[in-house]
Amino acid sequence: MSHLTDITFQKKMTGSPKIVVTVCSDSLTLPATLVAYSAELKEFFRKAAAAAGFEGKSGSNLNLVLPAGTPFDRLIVVGLSPKKEETAPNWRNLGGQMSGLLSGDSASIVLDDVGAEDISSCAQGLYLRSYKFDKYKTRKDDEKSKSKAQKLTLVADAAADAKKLWQSDQAVADGTVFARDLVNEPANILTTSEFAERLKELKDLGVEVQVLDEKELAKIGMRALLGVGQGSAMPSKVVVMRWNGGKDKDQPLAFIGKGVVFDTGGISIKPAGGMEDMKGDMGGAAAVSGLMKALAGRKARANVVGVVGLVENMPDGMAQRPGDIVTSLSGQTIEIINTDAEGRLVLADLLWYVEDTFKPKFMINLATLTGAVIVALGNHHAGLFSNSDDLSAALHKAGNATEELVWRLPLGKPYDKLIDSKFADMKNTGGRWAGSITAAQFLQRFVRNVDWAHLDIAGTAMGSPDTEVSRSWGSGFGVRLLNQLVRDGYER
Repeated sequence: MSHLTDITFQKKMTGSPKIVVTVCSDSLTLPATLVAYSAELKEFFRKAAAAAGFEGKSGSNLNLVLPAGTPFDRLIVVGLSPKKEETAPNWRNLGGQMSGLLSGDSASIVLDDVGAEDISSCAQGLYLRSYKFDKYKTRKDDEKSKSKAQKLTLVADAAADAKKLWQSDQAVADGTVFARDLVNEPANILTTSEFAERLKELKDLGVEVQVLDEKELAKIGMRALLGVGQGSAMPSKVVVMRWNGGKDKDQPLAFIGKGVVFDTGGISIKPAGGMEDMKGDMGGAAAVSGLMKALAGRKARANVVGVVGLVENMPDGMAQRPGDIVTSLSGQTIEIINTDAEGRLVLADLLWYVEDTFKPKFMINLATLTGAVIVALGNHHAGLFSNSDDLSAALHKAGNATEELVWRLPLGKPYDKLIDSKFADMKNTGGRWAGSITAAQFLQRFVRNVDWAHLDIAGTAMGSPDTEVSRSWGSGFGVRLLNQLVRDGYER
């Protein structure tokens, strides 16, 4: 994988960079910094804009090769939103747009009269858009390998303040990249054991990491989780990550991720078409892992616990069968109707364990849980289910700020009845109708006296539409959303 790593900030432009990028609105006025470099540049740009019909509208751009005698080889001008629409998401998207237009090995981006927060957001967009997962390509297209600038200098009056903010924003971008790498990895590489090893690396950032093996999980009583992985040669594991950035007395915030490193469906095996995408069925665990990296990287002032259940769902002679009944950590029994409804079994034990062990302020679980949520919401929103209006509102607000959007769907007794079983306390699927809701109802049975939210990210964590800040199959969805949630409301 590769992404932009060299971003610098300076107050004034120095030297004569070959490529310069800037922004302008419908006034078609170049920044004074550029006009000061070359008086002829202003008139050249005016004529070129008129000839190209460029009006400075948001989303448009003008890519110019400059004549001899001007201080740059190329000038790229990107249309800017009206002042009232200049928000952090817009500047992040603007940075992504710029990254998509760049080539060569260096460029200067001139941002006169832009605030430090917007500059840092622009840098984050540049950083995220430059990501590509190409580590297994032995023959790289020379042209494509040059398609992203590897060294960028952001020139602005607020450069010093932007540089300070970038330390935090880059940590969040690094967490997103970490999550993307995990989702993009093939399952023969990212086994349950390899996943756990990569999470141990977070110790370097000050995260406490504990790995629970199958023997320990059996002793604890996580029989629902262990049942999912009993048909696999890969051992099931639970990884507990703790970041203690708050006060000792502060309740931790808890984030829980489904980590099915590959999902065949088990005995209820999936169709062959598209099964390769099931390497991404650990998108929830990837998001939680990336979040922990982001929070530790920016030294978040909060106590946070991240817990991921790592299993592989395979159909060998030891695999659980439809009709089996398992006893969860909570003591509640579950009839297995469909072995492809496995992620909720993993989360059921984790939710009960986390509430008992850590007494958190809230619990949020993330999972690529159901195809039904894609039918309902497509690939642009994650499904949100919660027992708390306040937590739901906070997630909506954070989603709007980061453009990692969520949409709340209902819970209720009529749906809950659909998972009642004749032979056990519940069954692991309620059938075809309202599939994402009945999955959430199942999870709610393992939540007691704590605010809780379930994010079904099946449509947003992998194979989601391209955006200005992501051209990656694994999007890293959830890292920026949850980081924003913590930053907005839970840091001292």
